[in-house]
Amino acid sequence: MQILYNDWTSQQVLSHIVADIFTELGYQTEFIEAKTDGQWFLLKAGMADVQVEVWEGTMADKYAQLMQSQVIVDLGDYALKTREDWWYPLYVKQHCPGLPHWQALIQCAEVFARPGSHGKGVYIAGPWEKPDRARIRALKLPFVVEQVESGEALWKKLAIAHKIKQPILMFNWTPNWVGAVYPGEFVEFPDFDERCETEPGWGVNPKFLFDCGNPKSGWLKKVVSTPFFEQHPCLAEGLRQFNMTGAMLEQLAAMVNLENFTPSLVAKHWLENNQIHWRKWFASCSRS
Repeated sequence: MQILYNDWTSQQVLSHIVADIFTELGYQTEFIEAKTDGQWFLLKAGMADVQVEVWEGTMADKYAQLMQSQVIVDLGDYALKTREDWWYPLYVKQHCPGLPHWQALIQCAEVFARPGSHGKGVYIAGPWEKPDRARIRALKLPFVVEQVESGEALWKKLAIAHKIKQPILMFNWTPNWVGAVYPGEFVEFPDFDERCETEPGWGVNPKFLFDCGNPKSGWLKKVVSTPFFEQHPCLAEGLRQFNMTGAMLEQLAAMVNLENFTPSLVAKHWLENNQIHWRKWFASCSRS
């Protein structure tokens, strides 16, 4: 069983949970480390079987492509809603009081400037697939993008800025542990619509795509490769029932990021405390 292993905390914990369940049932598992933009090829090429976190905000396009070509099977949504977008700590509103409305960024971009940005604001993006530069162009925002290599790098920059109350604008998502430690808000861009990404004439800018925000109530899915679905129907049905609420996922991430447990230990803790659930979900799947 080849389980995709990405570079953010909740995905790693859920991957360990699923791997431990499969191992308990008598199957061999292997983690396939991959960036989000590289994992789709692995699924298509038969080099990966399971992805436990497909986020609407960053992965909807690739997900739709693979579903259309019948490379993957959708095993349902978790019982939570997601949001991924530009975000700032609450103290930033003292420097840019028009927030959270996106047009405030035009008036106060200079408070987010950094050395080398030539007076433009700096938006700190994660390593994942996002049309941030296209949005900046479409909404005529005086900003440049600084892209970091991992979620951990985002949190380091946030911690440094928060300590000295420096204005910072960055990528964030929910459910996540960050909001419990650093109260903040998402920027309110024009509401998402599929036409925003396909019809230049739609929206506030009639010339360019991506003149909107990301979905505010997005889905979080589990998918498997079509061969996995066909060869292991019992495991696939168990994964379909495998579920998390937003509060649960935030707690799991916080145990890693705040309490310094490893994703593996957090997964074992969850398995021990939720046996009644996962054993029911995967009943009759044991190889023994």
